[in-house]
Amino acid sequence: MTKTLEVVNPFSLEVIGSVSMSSWDDVEPLLETAHQLHRAGEPLPAHQRIEILEKTASLMQDDFDALAYLIADEGGKPLVDARVEVTRAIDGVRLCAHEIGQTKGTEIPMDLTAAGAGRVAFTQREPIGVVIAASAFNHPLNLIVHQVGPAVATGCPTIVKPAGDTPLSAKRFVEMLYKAGLPEDWCRFIACDNQTAEKLITDERVAFLSFIGSARVGWMLKSKLAPGTRCALEHGGVAPVIIDESADIDAMIPLLVKGGFYHSGQVCVSVQRVFAPKGMAADIAAQIAAAAEKLTVGNATRDDVDCGPLIRPAEVDRVEEWVDEAVAGGAALITGGKRLGDTTYAPTVLLNPAEDAKVTTSEVFGPVVCVYECGGLDSAVTRANSLPYAFQASVFTKNLDTAMTAIKRLDATAVMVNDHTAFRVDWMPFAGRRHSGYNTGGIGYTMHDMTQDKMAVIKMG
Repeated sequence: MTKTLEVVNPFSLEVIGSVSMSSWDDVEPLLETAHQLHRAGEPLPAHQRIEILEKTASLMQDDFDALAYLIADEGGKPLVDARVEVTRAIDGVRLCAHEIGQTKGTEIPMDLTAAGAGRVAFTQREPIGVVIAASAFNHPLNLIVHQVGPAVATGCPTIVKPAGDTPLSAKRFVEMLYKAGLPEDWCRFIACDNQTAEKLITDERVAFLSFIGSARVGWMLKSKLAPGTRCALEHGGVAPVIIDESADIDAMIPLLVKGGFYHSGQVCVSVQRVFAPKGMAADIAAQIAAAAEKLTVGNATRDDVDCGPLIRPAEVDRVEEWVDEAVAGGAALITGGKRLGDTTYAPTVLLNPAEDAKVTTSEVFGPVVCVYECGGLDSAVTRANSLPYAFQASVFTKNLDTAMTAIKRLDATAVMVNDHTAFRVDWMPFAGRRHSGYNTGGIGYTMHDMTQDKMAVIKMG
């Protein structure tokens, strides 16, 4: 009997759909077929891949409202933000089509010494092989686009393993690829248990793993990859914000509220640690709290909701435990600090949690922003860099020297000036350092990683 995975609305916990579960006996033939497709050395022609991706984008546009509702319904992202995700996903698919024309090799000069004279050499980029796309729940459509779109664009056969909480958006995207003309063997959707997923990912026939999820799982999988398998890992951060005395506070507060409470904080670059000058920190925390108190928490499928549920009730339990621990350890609770139900937690602002509190040292992945009094830029940078996580950071200042110093000294792959840490456009490089990830995301960067150079050297005459 085929097992099914029931998908629930994370606010109401009502079943909204299901997908069939695949065993290794189901998955292995799909992997072998994908492997043989690559070994045949005949990827779909570039013009066909462009047509498929452009048609997919059009199909997504036609189904815009349904896709946004599905994201909200299965993932708990408020509709206002789910609509933004669909727009980004459509743009991402179109960007994949555009980047096909930018994938090219180079001429290698050979007559720089006598040994190379009389030869012509050039490189071409060719598909790396079978790609496994293992994704996370928090952007159930756009993350899949970032992983699968580049694989389709580069001519790599792909197997999609979505997050168990949010498989429906991924399945819908794969079905749209088929409708747009992609032969099914080139992209397969599977839902499976962790044991089957690990066996798939670590198989020697896999050429590239794209993994978005927890650091614990990602680094474990990387350690077990077959020799030669390349990977990109996107994990979480504990994003720091540094506030300078010259910052425009009125302009800053809405940005910090958006960056901290967007998707109830379930974003890998969510604003979490805010370092403010002494004498300003308490007022900044109060202003963030006042704005947070105006946010509506509830079922993400409602148009008036700003903050949806956490993805599972166990996550509400965890966030509650961490906040209670911080308050018991001396943090001032400015607002929130309580569960609103089995599946929701109030937007929370803490002032001066202890340095060893979990909300200080680990990714909360919930609606919690921590503000700390700090004694100047040097101290703020030192504290911001004190954790083994490094992803995106930000600094608010009107002083160019302060901005440039922060950009230079912050341990981050991207430093936003006068913006929140969760800013992203889909063509920019996006990556974590150290525990936060490995390799670089972003449509063009991912396409480069899913291809490899092959050089031809031609001896003339």
